[in-house]
Amino acid sequence: MTDHGLMDFDALHGGGGANLGADGPRLDVAPWQLDEPQPLIVELADKDEFRGPVLDLGCWVGDNALLLAARGFEVTAVDIAASAIEQARAKASARGLDVDFRVGDATVLDGISAGYKTVLDSAMMHCLSDTDRQAYLAAAHRVAAPGARLHVLCFPDFVAGAFPMPGNLDEASLRRDIEVHWSIDHMEVRRYTTNMDPAGLKDLVPDASMELAVDDGQGRSLLPIWHITATRR
Repeated sequence: MTDHGLMDFDALHGGGGANLGADGPRLDVAPWQLDEPQPLIVELADKDEFRGPVLDLGCWVGDNALLLAARGFEVTAVDIAASAIEQARAKASARGLDVDFRVGDATVLDGISAGYKTVLDSAMMHCLSDTDRQAYLAAAHRVAAPGARLHVLCFPDFVAGAFPMPGNLDEASLRRDIEVHWSIDHMEVRRYTTNMDPAGLKDLVPDASMELAVDDGQGRSLLPIWHITATRR
Protein backbone atom coordinates (compact mmCIF):
# COMPACT_ATOMS: atom_id res chain seq x y z
CA MET A 1 0.00 0.00 0.00
CA THR A 2 1.45 3.36 -1.02
CA ASP A 3 -0.33 5.52 1.51
CA HIS A 4 1.77 8.48 2.62
CA GLY A 5 -0.65 10.45 4.76
CA LEU A 6 -3.06 11.52 2.01
CA MET A 7 -4.23 8.50 -0.01
CA ASP A 8 -3.28 5.14 -1.49
CA PHE A 9 -1.62 6.34 -4.68
CA ASP A 10 -1.20 2.87 -6.20
CA ALA A 11 -4.94 2.24 -5.80
CA LEU A 12 -5.69 5.59 -7.45
CA HIS A 13 -3.39 4.88 -10.38
CA GLY A 14 -4.69 1.34 -10.74
CA GLY A 15 -8.22 2.54 -11.39
CA GLY A 16 -9.71 1.58 -8.06
CA GLY A 17 -9.95 5.15 -6.84
CA ALA A 18 -8.93 6.50 -3.47
CA ASN A 19 -10.29 8.76 -0.77
CA LEU A 20 -8.61 12.14 -0.46
CA GLY A 21 -7.79 12.04 3.23
CA ALA A 22 -9.87 10.36 5.89
CA ASP A 23 -12.95 12.52 5.38
CA GLY A 24 -12.34 13.99 1.94
CA PRO A 25 -13.94 13.30 -1.44
CA ARG A 26 -13.25 10.15 -3.43
CA LEU A 27 -11.14 10.43 -6.56
CA ASP A 28 -11.62 7.98 -9.40
CA VAL A 29 -8.63 9.31 -11.36
CA ALA A 30 -5.63 11.45 -10.42
CA PRO A 31 -6.60 15.09 -11.17
CA TRP A 32 -2.98 15.96 -11.90
CA GLN A 33 -2.54 13.33 -14.63
CA LEU A 34 -2.78 15.14 -17.97
CA ASP A 35 -0.87 12.59 -20.08
CA GLU A 36 1.20 15.55 -21.19
CA PRO A 37 3.62 17.79 -19.27
CA GLN A 38 2.17 20.26 -16.80
CA PRO A 39 1.97 23.60 -18.70
CA LEU A 40 3.73 25.43 -15.87
CA ILE A 41 6.68 23.03 -16.19
CA VAL A 42 6.78 23.59 -19.95
CA GLU A 43 6.89 27.33 -19.27
CA LEU A 44 9.80 26.90 -16.85
CA ALA A 45 11.68 24.74 -19.34
CA ASP A 46 11.12 27.32 -22.07
CA LYS A 47 12.64 29.94 -19.75
CA ASP A 48 15.76 27.81 -19.13
CA GLU A 49 14.90 27.32 -15.46
CA PHE A 50 16.40 23.82 -15.33
CA ARG A 51 20.00 22.72 -15.04
CA GLY A 52 20.99 19.11 -15.24
CA PRO A 53 21.06 16.64 -13.75
CA VAL A 54 17.42 16.99 -12.64
CA LEU A 55 15.64 15.12 -9.85
CA ASP A 56 11.84 14.94 -10.30
CA LEU A 57 10.12 14.04 -7.02
CA GLY A 58 6.55 12.75 -7.13
CA CYS A 59 6.86 12.21 -10.87
CA TRP A 60 3.71 10.02 -11.20
CA VAL A 61 3.54 8.69 -14.80
CA GLY A 62 6.58 10.70 -15.85
CA ASP A 63 5.31 13.32 -18.28
CA ASN A 64 7.39 16.18 -16.83
CA ALA A 65 10.50 13.99 -16.58
CA LEU A 66 10.07 12.89 -20.20
CA LEU A 67 9.71 16.50 -21.33
CA LEU A 68 13.04 17.34 -19.72
CA ALA A 69 14.74 14.21 -21.06
CA ALA A 70 13.54 15.09 -24.56
CA ARG A 71 15.27 18.45 -24.11
CA GLY A 72 18.55 16.77 -23.34
CA PHE A 73 18.61 16.71 -19.54
CA GLU A 74 19.79 13.80 -17.44
CA VAL A 75 16.76 13.01 -15.26
CA THR A 76 16.09 10.80 -12.27
CA ALA A 77 12.39 10.59 -11.34
CA VAL A 78 10.91 9.13 -8.17
CA ASP A 79 7.37 8.22 -7.14
CA ILE A 80 5.93 6.15 -4.31
CA ALA A 81 3.38 4.42 -6.60
CA ALA A 82 4.96 1.40 -8.28
CA SER A 83 2.22 1.15 -10.89
CA ALA A 84 2.74 4.78 -11.94
CA ILE A 85 6.48 4.20 -12.31
CA GLU A 86 5.78 1.11 -14.42
CA GLN A 87 3.70 3.23 -16.79
CA ALA A 88 6.38 5.95 -16.85
CA ARG A 89 9.02 3.41 -17.83
CA ALA A 90 6.80 2.13 -20.64
CA LYS A 91 6.35 5.68 -21.94
CA ALA A 92 10.10 6.26 -21.89
CA SER A 93 10.76 3.01 -23.76
CA ALA A 94 8.13 3.80 -26.39
CA ARG A 95 9.67 7.23 -27.01
CA GLY A 96 13.28 6.11 -26.90
CA LEU A 97 14.05 8.38 -23.95
CA ASP A 98 16.43 7.62 -21.11
CA VAL A 99 15.02 8.49 -17.67
CA ASP A 100 16.01 6.76 -14.45
CA PHE A 101 12.53 6.08 -13.05
CA ARG A 102 12.54 4.74 -9.49
CA VAL A 103 9.97 3.63 -6.95
CA GLY A 104 10.84 5.41 -3.74
CA ASP A 105 9.82 7.52 -0.78
CA ALA A 106 10.67 11.19 -1.33
CA THR A 107 10.91 11.79 2.41
CA VAL A 108 13.89 9.42 2.56
CA LEU A 109 15.40 9.14 -0.96
CA ASP A 110 17.27 5.94 -0.17
CA GLY A 111 19.69 4.97 -2.92
CA ILE A 112 19.70 8.41 -4.56
CA SER A 113 23.20 9.76 -5.02
CA ALA A 114 24.06 13.42 -4.51
CA GLY A 115 24.77 15.99 -7.20
CA TYR A 116 21.44 17.16 -8.69
CA LYS A 117 21.47 20.75 -9.87
CA THR A 118 17.68 21.05 -10.09
CA VAL A 119 15.03 19.45 -7.90
CA LEU A 120 11.47 19.55 -9.23
CA ASP A 121 8.27 18.98 -7.28
CA SER A 122 5.12 19.31 -9.36
CA ALA A 123 2.29 19.25 -6.80
CA MET A 124 3.67 16.60 -4.45
CA MET A 125 4.76 18.44 -1.30
CA HIS A 126 1.23 19.36 -0.25
CA CYS A 127 0.48 15.63 0.04
CA LEU A 128 2.76 15.44 3.09
CA SER A 129 2.25 16.14 6.76
CA ASP A 130 4.38 18.85 8.33
CA THR A 131 6.76 16.24 9.77
CA ASP A 132 7.08 14.42 6.44
CA ARG A 133 7.54 17.72 4.60
CA GLN A 134 10.47 18.61 6.86
CA ALA A 135 12.06 15.20 6.25
CA TYR A 136 11.45 15.57 2.51
CA LEU A 137 13.10 18.97 2.27
CA ALA A 138 16.09 17.68 4.24
CA ALA A 139 16.39 14.63 1.96
CA ALA A 140 16.20 16.81 -1.16
CA HIS A 141 18.90 19.07 0.29
CA ARG A 142 21.12 16.04 0.95
CA VAL A 143 21.09 14.88 -2.68
CA ALA A 144 21.24 18.36 -4.26
CA ALA A 145 24.47 19.92 -5.45
CA PRO A 146 25.79 23.11 -3.82
CA GLY A 147 23.77 26.04 -5.17
CA ALA A 148 21.12 23.73 -6.65
CA ARG A 149 17.73 25.12 -7.60
CA LEU A 150 14.44 23.88 -6.15
CA HIS A 151 11.14 24.35 -8.00
CA VAL A 152 8.04 23.50 -5.96
CA LEU A 153 4.41 23.70 -7.06
CA CYS A 154 2.33 23.43 -3.88
CA PHE A 155 -1.32 24.21 -3.13
CA PRO A 156 -1.86 27.13 -0.74
CA ASP A 157 -3.99 26.83 2.38
CA PHE A 158 -7.09 28.33 0.76
CA VAL A 159 -7.14 25.51 -1.81
CA ALA A 160 -6.49 22.94 0.92
CA GLY A 161 -9.79 24.09 2.42
CA ALA A 162 -11.53 22.48 -0.57
CA PHE A 163 -9.22 19.45 -0.80
CA PRO A 164 -8.20 18.25 2.67
CA MET A 165 -4.42 18.02 3.01
CA PRO A 166 -2.42 16.52 5.89
CA GLY A 167 -0.10 19.47 6.51
CA ASN A 168 -0.28 23.21 7.21
CA LEU A 169 -0.04 25.06 3.89
CA ASP A 170 -0.15 28.68 5.00
CA GLU A 171 2.71 30.80 3.71
CA ALA A 172 4.41 31.08 7.10
CA SER A 173 4.52 27.29 7.59
CA LEU A 174 5.89 26.69 4.10
CA ARG A 175 8.57 29.36 4.50
CA ARG A 176 9.51 28.03 7.93
CA ASP A 177 10.12 24.49 6.65
CA ILE A 178 11.72 25.32 3.31
CA GLU A 179 14.15 27.88 4.68
CA VAL A 180 15.80 25.40 7.05
CA HIS A 181 17.76 24.04 4.09
CA TRP A 182 16.86 26.32 1.15
CA SER A 183 16.83 30.08 0.55
CA ILE A 184 13.55 31.13 -1.06
CA ASP A 185 14.20 33.31 -4.08
CA HIS A 186 10.64 33.71 -5.33
CA MET A 187 7.17 32.71 -4.19
CA GLU A 188 4.00 33.56 -6.12
CA VAL A 189 0.57 32.09 -6.76
CA ARG A 190 0.16 30.72 -10.28
CA ARG A 191 -2.42 28.39 -11.92
CA TYR A 192 -2.06 24.61 -12.05
CA THR A 193 -3.79 22.62 -14.80
CA THR A 194 -5.92 19.65 -13.74
CA ASN A 195 -7.85 17.15 -15.84
CA MET A 196 -11.14 17.99 -14.08
CA ASP A 197 -13.75 19.96 -15.95
CA PRO A 198 -15.32 22.76 -13.89
CA ALA A 199 -18.66 20.93 -13.52
CA GLY A 200 -16.92 17.76 -12.36
CA LEU A 201 -14.87 19.73 -9.88
CA LYS A 202 -18.01 21.29 -8.42
CA ASP A 203 -19.58 17.84 -8.09
CA LEU A 204 -16.47 16.57 -6.31
CA VAL A 205 -16.40 19.35 -3.70
CA PRO A 206 -19.90 20.89 -3.82
CA ASP A 207 -19.47 22.88 -0.59
CA ALA A 208 -16.21 24.55 -1.63
CA SER A 209 -15.91 27.94 -3.24
CA MET A 210 -15.16 27.15 -6.86
CA GLU A 211 -14.39 30.77 -7.60
CA LEU A 212 -10.88 29.48 -6.95
CA ALA A 213 -10.94 27.52 -10.22
CA VAL A 214 -10.99 28.86 -13.78
CA ASP A 215 -11.39 27.08 -17.12
CA ASP A 216 -8.22 26.84 -19.21
CA GLY A 217 -10.20 27.11 -22.45
CA GLN A 218 -9.97 23.35 -23.04
CA GLY A 219 -12.51 22.35 -20.40
CA ARG A 220 -9.88 21.79 -17.71
CA SER A 221 -9.92 23.47 -14.30
CA LEU A 222 -6.99 25.64 -13.27
CA LEU A 223 -6.40 25.81 -9.53
CA PRO A 224 -4.25 28.33 -7.64
CA ILE A 225 -0.86 26.96 -6.66
CA TRP A 226 2.30 28.34 -5.12
CA HIS A 227 5.32 28.37 -7.39
CA ILE A 228 8.28 28.49 -5.02
CA THR A 229 11.84 28.84 -6.33
CA ALA A 230 14.66 28.32 -3.85
CA THR A 231 18.43 27.82 -3.76
CA ARG A 232 20.21 25.17 -1.70
CA ARG A 233 21.91 26.62 1.37
